[in-house]
Amino acid sequence: MPELPNNSSEAAGLSELSLPLYEVVKRQITEAIMLGELQPGSVLPSEVALSQTYRVAVGTIRRALMDLTNDGLLSRRRKTGTVVTGRKPQHSLRLFFQYFRLHGLDGSLSKSVTTVTSLDHGIASAGDAQKLQIDEGSPVIVFHRVRNVDDRPIMHETLTLARSRVPNFPNRPEDIPPLFYLHLLEHYGIRISAIREQIGADLATEADARWLELTLPAAVLTIDEVAYDQLAAPVLISAHRATTAHHRYVNEVQ
Repeated sequence: MPELPNNSSEAAGLSELSLPLYEVVKRQITEAIMLGELQPGSVLPSEVALSQTYRVAVGTIRRALMDLTNDGLLSRRRKTGTVVTGRKPQHSLRLFFQYFRLHGLDGSLSKSVTTVTSLDHGIASAGDAQKLQIDEGSPVIVFHRVRNVDDRPIMHETLTLARSRVPNFPNRPEDIPPLFYLHLLEHYGIRISAIREQIGADLATEADARWLELTLPAAVLTIDEVAYDQLAAPVLISAHRATTAHHRYVNEVQ
């Protein structure tokens, strides 16, 4: 049987962020399947063994396995046990990491294209240091990018992260990949597992008007967020400013 990592500390940390424990287990197994760590035909340990590995209740494991079975990633066989089917997840690994919440007015998911416009190295302000849980004045990386949908700018955003978390970070804006969460996982082993957002509204600034091609006065949606890794440690702070003239922010709780 394949060995699964002991993620008890992750489960405990993420539970403090109100992420259900079965969802933590489900994401771990889904990721292992998508990354090829669990090969087609692999038989998972028993529910009791998995509950001991993750240090969660058997019912939590059963819920995660049931969801993955319904998704087609696992099959439950009476004599064999729980088997990895080899089916591709409904969302590929790239789509899995394409975190985006602005949908068209008709409710359709909007596929965005990002362009990084600047990349700077600086030091953490008191506010940034508090959010990232680092010392004030620590080196940080800050980059700005614009999101377009159908060649129309709908959001611009500033992202900040501690330089110590991302050694050998790209030196040029054009080298920062559009699927940044996937980049963090593949190059640094950092899995964005939870996000806290604060949402508001504000009058557009001149910078907003320039990046979003707005005519002032105008309103913008503001989203300030902190992204956490698999150990519930803050990794990334982002400030998003978006126009909702043609899009709506969608928050789905499942």
